[in-house]
Formats: sequence, C-alpha cells, structure tokens
Amino acid sequence: MSDSDQKENTGGTGNGGGNDTAVLEPPKVKPAAPKADPRNKPKRQPPYAVIVENDDDHTYEYVILGLCKVCGHSAERAFQLASEIDKNGRAAVWTGSLEVAELKRDQIVGLGPDFFARKPVTYPLGVRLEPLPQ
Repeated sequence: MSDSDQKENTGGTGNGGGNDTAVLEPPKVKPAAPKADPRNKPKRQPPYAVIVENDDDHTYEYVILGLCKVCGHSAERAFQLASEIDKNGRAAVWTGSLEVAELKRDQIVGLGPDFFARKPVTYPLGVRLEPLPQ
C-alpha cells in the first residue's frame, strides 16, 4: 500500500497527528487443495493385444519380416511368434494402449503382398484386437 493510500485509509494526516488509525488487512491465504476423491480418478484404459491369425497362404518369411518391421521384434522373437501362429492358429504379437494397437493392426494389414509365396498372396494377414484383463 502506498503512503497516500495509507493516509486515506487511516483518516489522519500521516504526520504524527493523534487520530491515526492502523488498518490491518487479513493475510492472503492460499485455498486448500481439494482432497482427491478416489471416485474422480481418471480411469485407465485397458491394454489391448494385437492378434495375428494363421492362414495357409502367407509365408513364415513374410510374417517374420512384418513383425520385425511393425512391432520391432528381433528375428528370433518374430520366428517364435510365427511358429506360435502356425501351431495355435493365432498369437498376440504386441500389447499396449488401444490407439497404438490400432496403428499396429493397420500397419500389419498394410504390409502389402507376400512375394515370398510361390503364388503372390495379395490379401492381408488376419489381424484383430482384443482387450486384455486388467
């Protein structure tokens, strides 16, 4: 507060006259942060699995290269997954958030034709998404 504001608020002349009255302002207090309500916690999205399904036309080489390229698997891991797809009919090749799982699915579907096959396979691998239990 400036000296002139203080003179106005005190009603005095500010030069030591007997009628000066001090005005106390309440201290500025930060409002308390609201307590966290567990019901208001943001809900976490469930993780999703990218599932590649087996077919009789796509080659191991095509599947292995696709998994290395799209999912970042090593050649050894991609071979293990390709074997699991062949043996069990399907395998979870990647898990994570829904948005990234959708991207991975679309990238696998968009790999293009399988030129390793005797007759080029022009349809995409069977890929779907499944939510995982939390």
